[in-house]
Amino acid sequence: MALRWLAPLLVGLSILAGGVLELAWGQPRIEGLERLKPEERAIVERNRERWERMTPEERARVLENYRHWKSLTPEERSNARENLRRFRAMPPGERARVMEDLQRWNDLPESRRRELQHDYERFQRLPPERRERIQQRFRQYQALPAEEKHRVMRNWERWQKMTPEERREMRERLRRERGDRPPGDRPPGPPPGRQGR
Repeated sequence: MALRWLAPLLVGLSILAGGVLELAWGQPRIEGLERLKPEERAIVERNRERWERMTPEERARVLENYRHWKSLTPEERSNARENLRRFRAMPPGERARVMEDLQRWNDLPESRRRELQHDYERFQRLPPERRERIQQRFRQYQALPAEEKHRVMRNWERWQKMTPEERREMRERLRRERGDRPPGDRPPGPPPGRQGR
């Protein structure tokens, strides 16, 4: 019988003791702080007000970002700081476009992001002059009127459906129509129409 009133009394005393300790230390205890590493705990304590305003999901994201940051090499951190500096220096419209692009990236399925990352890494391994040629062509494509872009995309889709033999035949037909020589018959130097550029 005596245990029935003893348990609530002990709970009440522990709550009261916790409240007294919080008052003595001047600040309430931050929930979940004990699960953090000492370095993370110190950062949370320095930013207590912001931390307390965050939702649990925001806190998890902040911790994940911080842990990722700590895993970067000094060179990667330096690059990240420089990218942030450049981002902050952008005009507001351009910053908004970057954020929209980032949101689209985050909305992609993980498999598509991996595929695009692989393509980007492959692009980075290309010789600089080849990368510049691709970027130049992309800028030319971007400058086309919408109707012309649509035509280019239809042609590209047809090209993707062709067999290697059909592509070879198409290249040959285009060379004949333009009057180009086959690759083996072409003299060394820049392609026709590129001299003096």
